[in-house]
Amino acid sequence: MATEKIILGIDPGTTVMGFGIIKVVNKQMHFVQMNELMLKKYDDPYTKLKLIFERTVELIDTFHPDEIAIEAPFYGKNVQSMLKLGRAQGVAMAAGLSRQVPITEYMPKKIKMAITGNGNASKEQVAKMLQSMLKLKTLPKNLDSTDGLAAAVCHFYNEGRVEVGKHYTGWEAFVKQNPKKVK
Repeated sequence: MATEKIILGIDPGTTVMGFGIIKVVNKQMHFVQMNELMLKKYDDPYTKLKLIFERTVELIDTFHPDEIAIEAPFYGKNVQSMLKLGRAQGVAMAAGLSRQVPITEYMPKKIKMAITGNGNASKEQVAKMLQSMLKLKTLPKNLDSTDGLAAAVCHFYNEGRVEVGKHYTGWEAFVKQNPKKVK
């Protein structure tokens, strides 16, 4: 009997949210889809967050992922950018939690390391490696979608490892692990 699992990978952002979906059958990865949600044309930050939530729920309801892998915000010098990115990530996570889909966060360097063997790899290097691994005919112009796909592939490679990143099975688990973030 074949074992199947669908993994949704998300690269959150307030300008572009990239996502990729893989199907795992008998421990073999198969490409399903990748795309991005373009948010640049919207000025209102709350409209962007609403669209991120709605698109993530739509992906969950359409593809029925068993797990979600999401890129964690990286620590940069621009605090405002980090706050915006954290909100985008939080909204995507809330969408998954609202549908009871387990979520695991991965740092960008961990994702790059899983795909290329180099935690400092460029977006282009990650995309080319994914193209080779998953036998993709073409790559998108915008590499945010390959970043989302990379999160899903990273999760596949890290399955069964004890320390893979922060993991939440639902809202209750999130609150329990992050008591200072919720009041």
